Amino acid sequence: MVKNLQNLILDDLDKSLLRALQKDGRLSNVQLARKINLSPPATHSRLKRLEKEGYIRNYSVIVDPEKAGYDLLCFIQIGLQTPQSIQVEGFRDAMRKMPEVLDCYHITGEYDYILKVVLKNRKDLEHFIMNKISSIPGVARIHTNLVLAEVKATMALPLE
Repeated sequence: MVKNLQNLILDDLDKSLLRALQKDGRLSNVQLARKINLSPPATHSRLKRLEKEGYIRNYSVIVDPEKAGYDLLCFIQIGLQTPQSIQVEGFRDAMRKMPEVLDCYHITGEYDYILKVVLKNRKDLEHFIMNKISSIPGVARIHTNLVLAEVKATMALPLE
């Protein structure tokens, strides 16, 4: 059994339900109930409880970036001059407002943040770095890696 910080426990049926939804978030309640061998009302109750307790954050659609015209995926590492709270909050607020930034993580090591960024082309990358990232107060270092090929990408947790 898995425990989270609030001491809530996931039993085997909860994990089965979550695994099924991670594979296909469009399953109807009846389909989901069949997959986990539980009645539809009981499945619905479990699902609502998992949503209420925060195990399920959101439901969404994953759009193919290339088909949507985004040919460039980058990981950009950012180093701040001095990570003072006002600079950190300013940087974080700026990241939240940039639609190109898919993910932003505060990290350990040589840099302070790593961003997962999607852009249409090299010109967009140049504009993004020169006009958006470089203009944020406190940004001292920028290191960019371009993704050549996606080997594995998933949001599914290994619930066992």
